[in-house]
Amino acid sequence: MAVGAPVLSHSFPIVSSFSHFTTPTPTTRSRHPHLHPPSINFRTSHQQNLRYLKSLNIIDPQTRFRSPDAVDQILTTVHFLKSKGFSDSDFPRLAFFCPNLFTSNFDTTDIAPVFHFLAADISASIQESRGLILRCPKILFSDVELCLKPTHRFLKQLGIENLKSPSNLNSHLLNTRVEKLRNKIRFLQEIGFSYEEASKVCGRMPAIFGYSVKENLRPKYEYLVKVMERDLEELKGFPQYFGFSLEGRIMPRHLHLKQRGLHIPLNSMLLWSHNRFYSKWK
Repeated sequence: MAVGAPVLSHSFPIVSSFSHFTTPTPTTRSRHPHLHPPSINFRTSHQQNLRYLKSLNIIDPQTRFRSPDAVDQILTTVHFLKSKGFSDSDFPRLAFFCPNLFTSNFDTTDIAPVFHFLAADISASIQESRGLILRCPKILFSDVELCLKPTHRFLKQLGIENLKSPSNLNSHLLNTRVEKLRNKIRFLQEIGFSYEEASKVCGRMPAIFGYSVKENLRPKYEYLVKVMERDLEELKGFPQYFGFSLEGRIMPRHLHLKQRGLHIPLNSMLLWSHNRFYSKWK
C-alpha cells in the first residue's frame, strides 16, 4: 500500500540523517506533480530541533542532549511515524504511553512489522492503523507472530469482524493474548454454558473480553442466581446482562421490582430507559 509521506506541520524545520533527500525544483515538480516539498530541512540548528521535540512533549523541556546524534535518532522515529499518518498532535499521547519510542537507541525496524500486520492481515488503511494505535499505543510493542496473529485468528474463528475499525474495543482486543481471551470462555463454561454457547456469546458481544472475571462477571452471575433467583436459561437468552452495571442498574432495578412484588423478563428490566422503566413500574 503506497502512500505519499505527509508533510510535517510543525513550525520548526528539523535535521535528519536522511541526507539523500533533495528539494524538488519548480521544473521537477511540474514534471512530477505528486512530489511534495521535503518535510525535513537539513540546515536547521540543533537548538531548533530540540525546541521542536519539546513542543511535541517528546523530551522534557529541561533535557539537554550533548550529542546531536541522539536528537537525530529521535527525529528519525518522528519522521517514520509521520510517514505512517501520525500528526504533531498525536505525539504527546504516544510519548506518554510509550516513552521508549523516543530514545536515542530506538530502532523503527522494531515496530515496522506491526504496521505491516495491520495493513496486510487486518486490511487497515493508514488512518485506520493510526486510529487503532492511538487507542492502544502499546500495540506497537506486541510481538506479531506470538501475539497479534494468533489473537486475530482466534477472534475471526469466533466470528468477530471489522477489526480494522479504530475503536477502543478493537485495539485492546488485538493486543490481548489468546489465553486471556479463552479465560472468559472458560468462565462461561464453568457456570453452565457449553463451549459452543460460550463462543457464540463472546462472538456476539466481544466487549465481554474486557471484563474481569473476578471483579465483574462472577459478581454479576452470583447476584443473578443467588439474590435475583433467576436461572441460567434466562441468562443464556439474554447474555447482554453482563454488559450492565451491577451497582448502577441491575441492583436498583431489581430492588425496585422486588419492593412491588413484580417479576419481569430480564431484558425488559435492563433494556428499558430510566424514564420508561420507572414510569411503567411505579
